[in-house]
Amino acid sequence: MIINADNLILGRLASYAAKQALNGETVEIINCEKAVLTGTRENVFAKYKAKQSPRDVTHKPIVYKMPDMLVRITIRNMLPCKRARGRLAYKKIFCY
Repeated sequence: MIINADNLILGRLASYAAKQALNGETVEIINCEKAVLTGTRENVFAKYKAKQSPRDVTHKPIVYKMPDMLVRITIRNMLPCKRARGRLAYKKIFCY
């Protein structure tokens, strides 16, 4: 299954892709850089700045700047990755 992320809301795209991957489909997402993050510009930037702030260096969350990895990590957060079913579903997701 190929999904064009052009003008799609990131959260809704991620939940749909996660469901399809859990059902056994191979999901390929193209145009990841054109996916839309909802909210005001200030709130979106404040959220990602807070994640990057140097609180605890050893447990700091990984925030990717590449759009394909941002989409992939968003989808990963919607999968049960601690179980075998979730890990297999995550391997079936490709972002370009």
